[in-house]
Amino acid sequence: MRGEFKVRGGKLVAVEVEVADGHIVRASVSGDFFLEPDSALGDLDAALVGLPADVSAADAAVAVRARLGPDVRLIGFDADAVGVAVRRALGRAVGWDDLTFDVIGPRTYAPVMHVALDEVIAAQVGAGERRPTLRLWDWDAGCVVIGSFQSVRNEVDEAAAAELGIAVVRRITGGGAMFMEPGNCVTYSLVVPGSLVEGLSYEQSYAFCDEWVLGALATVGVQARYVPLNDIATDAGKIGGAAQRRFADGTVLHHVTMSYDIDADRMTRVLRIGREKLSDKGTASAAKRVDPMRSQTGLPREAVMAGLLDYFTGHHRCVDSDYTPAELARAEDLVRTKFATREWTYRVP
Repeated sequence: MRGEFKVRGGKLVAVEVEVADGHIVRASVSGDFFLEPDSALGDLDAALVGLPADVSAADAAVAVRARLGPDVRLIGFDADAVGVAVRRALGRAVGWDDLTFDVIGPRTYAPVMHVALDEVIAAQVGAGERRPTLRLWDWDAGCVVIGSFQSVRNEVDEAAAAELGIAVVRRITGGGAMFMEPGNCVTYSLVVPGSLVEGLSYEQSYAFCDEWVLGALATVGVQARYVPLNDIATDAGKIGGAAQRRFADGTVLHHVTMSYDIDADRMTRVLRIGREKLSDKGTASAAKRVDPMRSQTGLPREAVMAGLLDYFTGHHRCVDSDYTPAELARAEDLVRTKFATREWTYRVP
């Protein structure tokens, strides 16, 4: 059995294993990495022999570290990468190429409906009733979507929001507030099984789940990079941020909002942020606009979203999909009973 793991910004690690009587009886580590001294390659193999067939990525990494001497240098990879490759070889973890994705293009609903759909789709994927899913949002009204743990009064000027017709909705992931008006952002949600991020820390899983969109942005003219913990930035400043939640069944919800063309005057009236906070979002003045994707691509927002979808579907096995009537009904029920209620919105006043 063979498993591979490509280190972000590093090298490929491949592990082949044979299993008998519930334990690894043979292991072979290979890849385009560098290792000094080269005799340590045999120690890598030996470290894995004897481990149980259900060994975790973390425990496999511990075994590798324990076997290697202090003079051994792993260049372009590390023991954790070996651990992830072992889990994939054992069939306990998967890579992008092992999955087939449902892809749902932009569908226009109220922002609160999309927040509810995040919970619905995650439950469907976790129950095996839907494939891993990438979906793009589109919306028909202004809204501030605050993080699960943010305080409404600390983040939002509610009088200004009411005056401008901007609703406030709390989502199920952490992170900061999103100022959303029709046409001003590009937002997507990615829902995957926990086996895709097996052995990765939260910080590593953010980078791992964002890697595809960096390639996609390059195809539409944006040279972007991941900035820990959850930002996407260019040389001109931050363009977006991610939020993630791991559910009890292991399912991962990872969603990203990127600024396309935001009215900074309206945003600063509604959000309790100063001009200095805007300085990392691609603008030097809160009196103008936050428009990194529009200005850097020169493309309509619809073309940017189409470019992201084309890149994803061109690099992964995908099936065109849509929301089922049952999913929409469940989301509408969650809007009514949870996401549109004062109890949920103001659970952190």
